[in-house]
Amino acid sequence: MLNQLASRTELKNAHLIDILSESRFVFETEVNAINQVKDALDDRFVRIVELISNCTGKVIVTGMGKPGHVSRKIAATMSSLGTSSFFLHPAEALHGDLGMVSSNDIVIAISYSGESEEITRILPNIKMIGATLIGISGNQNSSLIKYSDYSFVFPKFKEACAMNLAPTSSTTVELVLGDALAVCLSKIYGFQEHNYALYHPAGSLGKKLLIKVKDIMHEGDKNAVVKAGTKLKDAIIEMSTKAIGIINIVNELNVLVGVFTDGDLRRTFTREVDVFDLSVDDVMAKTPLYIDCEMLAVDALKMMKDNNISALPIVKDNKLVGTIRVNDILGVGIII
Repeated sequence: MLNQLASRTELKNAHLIDILSESRFVFETEVNAINQVKDALDDRFVRIVELISNCTGKVIVTGMGKPGHVSRKIAATMSSLGTSSFFLHPAEALHGDLGMVSSNDIVIAISYSGESEEITRILPNIKMIGATLIGISGNQNSSLIKYSDYSFVFPKFKEACAMNLAPTSSTTVELVLGDALAVCLSKIYGFQEHNYALYHPAGSLGKKLLIKVKDIMHEGDKNAVVKAGTKLKDAIIEMSTKAIGIINIVNELNVLVGVFTDGDLRRTFTREVDVFDLSVDDVMAKTPLYIDCEMLAVDALKMMKDNNISALPIVKDNKLVGTIRVNDILGVGIII
């Protein structure tokens, strides 16, 4: 075992490279490829974007091997930016998944050589189904381009692989081209932040744009509420029972008339008052800040931070409906 390790070390030492130089070469090679493709963008690309923007069906992206991984990412990016899209594995397509393709769909097939067997074998069937085929390739004379209704052919560039063989530059430009398609389409659709949030409800932006205070507020039996005129001692019991750091005081119509916080309670005790004699009306804040139940939680969080408070009453149609705390908002992953 030690001899094996020694021989491996000798082998590594015999093939030492300048890692930084090699890494920079990869970056430079792929950046050059991207720039070549950028300069080659023309009416072919414009037609493809317009075609997809007018598609009445789905956009299906397919590719095999490394372009297959890129195709999956392109489909995911399109979907997240408003273009109904999914990835179709060409090998699975040969065994029944072509049933996912309809005549009003657009199929984007990506193959740098344009001759990947799994791709070329499904091309005749895609044409028979009647879907529109867009070919993306680096080979103008390939089977893929010949079958395609629309196409974009990359200019010649070098792969970053030392042997100029492994898909490196080619997959990078495929990815960037897909991003360009997705972004251009999203702008044509007028895709906005609220649309993005709709498709990303678990993400940070989605939470900020979707979660309202009514979704996470303390309400019903979990809310701390007393009627105006309640003895302070009883209000303190209600506050400690609900443990949300604030008690809301309402009139007979459930309209908010004041609040009393745990901070107010501490300040009250420093004055050595008799809690058995006082009414909550004597110590409450009579002009409290409050928010509407439809307010976004992120806006409520900003309001609380700006005013250095930890909780806010929530109203609907001028009636108290709940309470929201800073910790409630932070707890669902919203930060500012």
